[in-house]
Amino acid sequence: MLRDCVAFGAVAAALVACATPRPPGASSPIPRSPSPPPTESRATSHDFWSQALGTRKRFLVWLPPSYEAERGRRYPVAIYLHGAFGDETNWTRLGALAGTLDSLAAAGMPELIVVMPDGDDGWYTTWNWLGDYAACRRNRPGDAEPAATYCVPWPHYDDYIARDLVAHVDRTFRTIADRRHRGIAGLSMGGYGAVTLALSYPDVFGAAASHSGALAPAFQRRAASTVRPSFDLDSLEAAYPEALWAQLRVVFGRDSVGWFARDPLRKAQQLAQTRPLQMPALYVDCGSEDPLLAQNRIFRDGLRALGIDLAYVEYPGAHEWEYWRRHAAQSARWLAQQLSVR
Repeated sequence: MLRDCVAFGAVAAALVACATPRPPGASSPIPRSPSPPPTESRATSHDFWSQALGTRKRFLVWLPPSYEAERGRRYPVAIYLHGAFGDETNWTRLGALAGTLDSLAAAGMPELIVVMPDGDDGWYTTWNWLGDYAACRRNRPGDAEPAATYCVPWPHYDDYIARDLVAHVDRTFRTIADRRHRGIAGLSMGGYGAVTLALSYPDVFGAAASHSGALAPAFQRRAASTVRPSFDLDSLEAAYPEALWAQLRVVFGRDSVGWFARDPLRKAQQLAQTRPLQMPALYVDCGSEDPLLAQNRIFRDGLRALGIDLAYVEYPGAHEWEYWRRHAAQSARWLAQQLSVR
């Protein structure tokens, strides 16, 4: 698919606008370190069967420079999730992540394996209802991948990532297969996915990082001063562009129960009450001109009220690839540090 951003209200125009066409071979530059990056690392494409989705899915994997030479060594793993209207190639093709990782490894960052899966427009959660599988196959978006992989019969996108993908990666590559050495990151919809997956599967992920994430998806702009705004479905529908609302009404549902069950802050509160020792380390950054900035601040303030630690940064920038290319190194370094524990 050709889609890379999420939108919300005034959020809508900026996030739909950043869905970038995919010309063959397109890539975007990112500042590199003065020393040349190592040439031994690899970013390759793979696919596997996901029982949670009932279809095969693709992912890219970046292997660190020492992977081939040090055959007895095992590595931490970081999973990087794309945004809405995106696919598994976004982080390397538009975000230049492989080059960033090469440069960081050359500069001494602890090495790790990085996995970039295809998440469709699934929001990395189990949908509120199954949707119309047959209609999707007949009328999938024109810029989407083939119906056989885009239209899934069982939309359990959380289990797909946290169970199926993790198990396949652990079987296929030399990973350190425990939560202390496994993290997850993402941008926009993927930032939402990274945070909610880490909070929902704390036995799987020990750390999560979000760039420009949709971290308060039921937020009402008119209730910006409240951490827990009142729920108004009609206002939500009016705030989202039609194409995105067609996703969200299926994924999150048409009542407050479905939306609140998938709310990142409520998931954090539940985990703090039930398994506080398994709270993952959390990192969030967002651009000062990003339409999702208010959502990120709501999430930050809510965690502070709960006494949950959060590494939070606001940088200049908007909801766009220039911002994510510039700051991908921050999440990669942070995750490498979190996951390099013995």
